[in-house]
Amino acid sequence: MNAYKKATLTEIVEDLVNMDPSMRFAAIIDLKGNILESIMKKGKTSLKTQKEEEHFCVQVAQRRKMRQEFDKGLGKVRYVQVEREKVTQIVIYPKRKTVYFTLEPEA
Repeated sequence: MNAYKKATLTEIVEDLVNMDPSMRFAAIIDLKGNILESIMKKGKTSLKTQKEEEHFCVQVAQRRKMRQEFDKGLGKVRYVQVEREKVTQIVIYPKRKTVYFTLEPEA
């Protein structure tokens, strides 16, 4: 059974950032790239402005659509992980939403 079936989006993002001390940020994004809920972990500062974060999330949705072009031949994408110098970014693709979160680099 899905543990989050009745949970609010706020509860989900709070649980994500509290999973590990290296977590920084978590967001639930709709298929158009709109941020439905997000949270920055207490004690952490954002590496992007609010506008940059919103723009990034729109691009996440666009990249999801582009990756779907290869689903038939390669199978569906489960997640994407990007290692950057200042942050690790992970994007997970459930059916109707996108989950995006960041961690300290090389966590």
